[in-house]
Amino acid sequence: MSEIKKLGILTSGGDCGGLNAVINGAARMAQHKNIELCLIPNGYAGLYNLNNLTPPIIDFTMSDRIKSEVAGSEAGHSRVKISKIKNPEKYNIIKAGLKKHNIDGLIIAGGDDTGSVVVDLVKQGINCIHVPKTMDLDLQTYSVGGDSTINRISKFTSDLRTTGITHNRALIIEVFGRYAGHTAFRGGVGADADAILIPEIPVDYKVLYNHFKHTYLRRLLASDVKASTYMIVAAEGIKNKAGEYFNEADQAKDSFGHTKLSGGGAYVRQQLEHYMKEDNDWALILQQAGIFVEGIYEFPEIREVTLGHLVRAGNSSSYDVTFGKQAGGAAVLLLLQDVAGVTVVGIEHNEVSYIPTKEAIEQRFVDLNSVEYFETLGVCFGREPVEYNPTFKKHEGIISRYM
Repeated sequence: MSEIKKLGILTSGGDCGGLNAVINGAARMAQHKNIELCLIPNGYAGLYNLNNLTPPIIDFTMSDRIKSEVAGSEAGHSRVKISKIKNPEKYNIIKAGLKKHNIDGLIIAGGDDTGSVVVDLVKQGINCIHVPKTMDLDLQTYSVGGDSTINRISKFTSDLRTTGITHNRALIIEVFGRYAGHTAFRGGVGADADAILIPEIPVDYKVLYNHFKHTYLRRLLASDVKASTYMIVAAEGIKNKAGEYFNEADQAKDSFGHTKLSGGGAYVRQQLEHYMKEDNDWALILQQAGIFVEGIYEFPEIREVTLGHLVRAGNSSSYDVTFGKQAGGAAVLLLLQDVAGVTVVGIEHNEVSYIPTKEAIEQRFVDLNSVEYFETLGVCFGREPVEYNPTFKKHEGIISRYM
């Protein structure tokens, strides 16, 4: 076992639920093992400037103040890719900072970009354990923040249904997720969304329009008060039929080179409005429903709502708090066993499981078999539905797995 006396912990990338639980779990495990844990503020920016900082030691008093159920991170974040720092002495500067504060290893919570820096630091001889954190859920492991985000997407989408039904509107809820559709998919299913648009499936807007039209009119004509709505959850990284990501012109890139996606919800609205205004059925049906007004109300209104950082904020789900505490404590245990350059998978029974960080940060996409299942249940994914054809298998033993 390593002679570790002091560890550092930092959080990096986007904020989300469960991060404070990671800090809390790591602090309490470090205290149990009689080693010090210090909080390095503001992610990799703080690590690079460690020579000029005095990171706070996390004792029981401080860990009690870090509320696990609160989203975000008491440590603060920054989006900094160490390899892009122009100073050729950047790694020596980081090593000097660690040596100055007698820090023997690092616990780093973050997503694929953060994990890529972990791989980089380990190659430079710096001992790091990666705790998976991304609300996008696109790592090979479960990631802190995913469950919290999914629940918030579902809650906000369900709440907005009352606005939709009151005004007979169709609503498009645009959510984060970058190039994978896990949060839109699971959040949309959880909210009983009528359509879910994800990057994994290029959108055929004619198919989406037809599903919208038939679903909206069926509800309208069945309603005693002639009220209807249609709810779409759309990932920010939607693609067209040619497989190209929608992107507003001249979108900036972040420090890791990713284009900042936005405006997808508005584009979906424009496509639906285009087909709707070419369709002569609406005037007749709305006249029958008694809500048609010439020149004023000739079509249902469609609006987009961008949830943005609301899905990262607020409180953490109990699942993320539990996983975060486990992952943070597991990172301490792994460093004490001289294990580095790996990503925590989780704790189950008496086993701490992990995989190489280089493998963990490979992007994972939505399983299209799962999409087929929900298409069978009537959800539109912007394509002609594919029949779900399952195989059947009797499972032996206890089933236990992460999301």
